[in-house]
Amino acid sequence: MEAGLIEKEALSLTLRERALLADHLLQTLGSEDDRVMKAWADEAERRLGLCINGEIEAFDGKSVVDALRKGLE
Repeated sequence: MEAGLIEKEALSLTLRERALLADHLLQTLGSEDDRVMKAWADEAERRLGLCINGEIEAFDGKSVVDALRKGLE
């Protein structure tokens, strides 16, 4: 399957589904230090909880990069 199609499908998932998918994908990359992976997983769960509770707003990566680039012009 083409990466672009996979990305399009993944972006149509809910926030929670995307977070879980990202976590599963990151786990396949491996790490020499399980403590690092545990810390990232804990942080992802913390941020997801903040999003769900409406304490922070999530932005898609493309919008953030576009805004940063525009700010550098």
